[in-house]
Amino acid sequence: MKKVLFMLSSMNIGGVEKSLLSLLSVIPKEKYDITILLLEKKGGFIEYVPDWIKVEEVTWYKKVKPTIIQSPYMTVRDYWNNREFFKIPSFVSSYILSEKLFKDRYIFYKNIFKVIPQHIEEYDVAISYQGPTDIIDYFIANRVTAKRKLSWVHFDVSKHMINEKLYNKLYKKFDKVFAVSKEAQKKLVEKIPAMENKTEVFMNILSKKIIKEMSKEKVDFDENYEGIRIVTVGRFSREKGQDIAIKVLSRLRQNGYEVRWYCVGDGNQRKLYEQLIKEYDLINDFILLGAKTNPFPYMERSDIYVQPSRHEGYCLTLAEAKCLNKPIVTTDFIGAHEQIINGHNGWIVEISEDELYEQIKSIIKDPIKQNKLVINLSNNELDTTIEVEKLLRYIN
Repeated sequence: MKKVLFMLSSMNIGGVEKSLLSLLSVIPKEKYDITILLLEKKGGFIEYVPDWIKVEEVTWYKKVKPTIIQSPYMTVRDYWNNREFFKIPSFVSSYILSEKLFKDRYIFYKNIFKVIPQHIEEYDVAISYQGPTDIIDYFIANRVTAKRKLSWVHFDVSKHMINEKLYNKLYKKFDKVFAVSKEAQKKLVEKIPAMENKTEVFMNILSKKIIKEMSKEKVDFDENYEGIRIVTVGRFSREKGQDIAIKVLSRLRQNGYEVRWYCVGDGNQRKLYEQLIKEYDLINDFILLGAKTNPFPYMERSDIYVQPSRHEGYCLTLAEAKCLNKPIVTTDFIGAHEQIINGHNGWIVEISEDELYEQIKSIIKDPIKQNKLVINLSNNELDTTIEVEKLLRYIN
């Protein structure tokens, strides 16, 4: 059996983690010995990992996590308070060289990883799945032994602010980099031209049949409400644009439209969104449903699906809404045009409150326009499970 390693930060409820579960669901278990290695063994999706797959946690992350996420001043203070004076000179010099002089974070990570030993297990293929994520890519590149190494790009690297010098060095140690859309691949090559011959598009695994089946799960979803229900699914973060949605709903309500907007997800912007909801007097109309391992019943019972993101790599939830034949309004991030034919199976608008408002209003006022989108979507069988063959060919 081929030994394969996938590495992520956790199995929190999110698009990257969901895409991994979809990928694993179409890999034949009798042929592959698969391990998921996590920085932190936590998250709502852990229980959905198939029982034939090992889930492990690295032993070193807790030691280095503060150094990575906190300010350098706090790290120096911690070393001083713990009487680890000998660590201060190398840390300070690596930080100054990487952040101030050379703008090369490889120097910084090289210093951090001095205390991290080589990973014991060896693999046929090791995959940094949550890329670009500095610490995971660095660990796979420099501390894991494998015949082949892959990295995955799930984001728009022009917006993700990756350190180019770091990734020019890291990607030399990978045999292949998969990007989840043509636009994500294009942005990667623009950022790091040396990757042109190493990249390939690998669409997220999606099965319309499975999504339709999962959407039948019974949920309590504001059963007595008779107005228009809009649903958005995504992590509560600035790039996902829920703050824009709150302002759009306020305008819709002020102009007499009976609409409620439901957001499935959670994240570090939740408190900010709760504050905005109060400011715009939308406590009963902009509903934060929290993270759901199965968001499809909510999407299925919506009237319109809206994706107000500022940037994405592909946007799995947009593809899922297509599978459920929902009238879609999405902002114009990379990957949107690969999924939506404007006016045919959805609407693409500029990333602005005004544009979203006008298009949503237009759909609400025109049921014929809504129905046209639904008919066009229902005539399209969306299934990307064949994409797994790209990975299996590479592993084998």
